[in-house]
Amino acid sequence: MKGTYLKFYVHEHRRHHGILLYEWLLERARKQGIHGGSAFRAIAGYGQHGVLHEDHFFELAGNLPVEVVFMISEEEAAQFLKLIEQEKVHVFYVVMSAEYGVINGR
Repeated sequence: MKGTYLKFYVHEHRRHHGILLYEWLLERARKQGIHGGSAFRAIAGYGQHGVLHEDHFFELAGNLPVEVVFMISEEEAAQFLKLIEQEKVHVFYVVMSAEYGVINGR
């Protein structure tokens, strides 16, 4: 199947309406009817300001990048991005055309 790979990059401590932004993105997607999404915490990364954040055993950085990803239809991606824009969330995202499916599925 043809679809859209939608990915957001957020800092793990960022909040929107008092909720961690990556959790808010996942919850809003679920409420919008998107069938699945995942959040992945990085072990190191830097963003537009060039500040490197790394995960160390003895350090609770709390500001590492988190990727929030969805494999959805083009229409779902457009609707979700519109919702985020209406919510005035400042967030970096990537949209890529993709092919997906299930091997040996039902």
